Amino acid sequence: GIIKDEMAELKEKYGDERRTDITYAEDEIKIEDLIANEEMVVTISSLGYIKRTKTSEYRQQSRGGKGSKGSKTRDKDFVEHMFVVNNHDYLLLFTEMGRCFWIRGYEIPEGSKTGTGRVMQNLIRMPKEDKVKAYIRIEDLTDEEYINNNYIIFCTRKGVIKKTLVEQFSRIRTNGINAITINEGDMLMEVKLTNGENEIVIANRNGRAIRFPEAKVRSMGRSAAGVRGIKLDDENDFAVGMLSVKEDSEKTIFVVSENGYGKRSEIGEYRTTNRGGKGVKTMSVTEKTGKVAAIKAVSEYDDMMITTKDGIMIRLAVTDVRIMGRAAQGVKCINLGKKSAISDVAVIRRTEEEKRAEEEE
Repeated sequence: GIIKDEMAELKEKYGDERRTDITYAEDEIKIEDLIANEEMVVTISSLGYIKRTKTSEYRQQSRGGKGSKGSKTRDKDFVEHMFVVNNHDYLLLFTEMGRCFWIRGYEIPEGSKTGTGRVMQNLIRMPKEDKVKAYIRIEDLTDEEYINNNYIIFCTRKGVIKKTLVEQFSRIRTNGINAITINEGDMLMEVKLTNGENEIVIANRNGRAIRFPEAKVRSMGRSAAGVRGIKLDDENDFAVGMLSVKEDSEKTIFVVSENGYGKRSEIGEYRTTNRGGKGVKTMSVTEKTGKVAAIKAVSEYDDMMITTKDGIMIRLAVTDVRIMGRAAQGVKCINLGKKSAISDVAVIRRTEEEKRAEEEE
């Protein structure tokens, strides 16, 4: 009883509100100060497992190879997205239903090349029925000049495109935000970062591509649905890829088909037209090649990381595939099993050490 009485007395005497604030000190260590800003390969599987792995775990192979086994994803699962980020980058993840979520590079669980990773819903508050379809990496979301002078361009499976200022995606919310209004029967297909002055190229699965100036698409708010980017052939046709390239870019356009054929063409081969047209031939689609699976803008020092639906990955130098005309059907890039098909193609920049090693050979 004595202790209780003494406590009551102390409370009476000193029990006023706290007068000091407990806050983080100005020079307190931030988590990124403790993490090396290394380059990592991030993979996301079709069932939504995500992980990051050191770039060096993926070695290069020659064209037409069988590839090596990638992630040990669950049965019927395969790597759907593969891209390179630095640990300190902000990653904006965009879902099929048009929502945007944020994650820092270092927040993605690290795993080996054959590891499964963690399910996405453990890291971001995304509904079970939605899935990540596209992503953008931004070094610093607090850089006012950058976020007010750069744009995010969206393209849906039905060829609708929209442009919105990066600034509208700079305030991180744990529940995510609406990035684009998706019309019924459609879904988000691709997202790109641009400076407002680039050229846009959109390809459809039937082997056509359209090129038009980004300036033809005015900037809209997050809730807008967008405008037509490419006219599709029929109900079974859909857009498979979008590029954002500088007008005078020295990059080439790399097209890969479902059956593992690939080719490169000069950007200049694609004449500039108005948005909303059918475009020009980008690959000769035959039964042998299968439909177009992906289109990428690549430079001479890039590697292509091709992933198949049965979990095989092959990394090959872009220069292994020669430059051909727009209408060519391409060369065999990867030997596929009878029932397999290409699930994703990622562009990976070679590191300075890899470039030097190659030049010394």
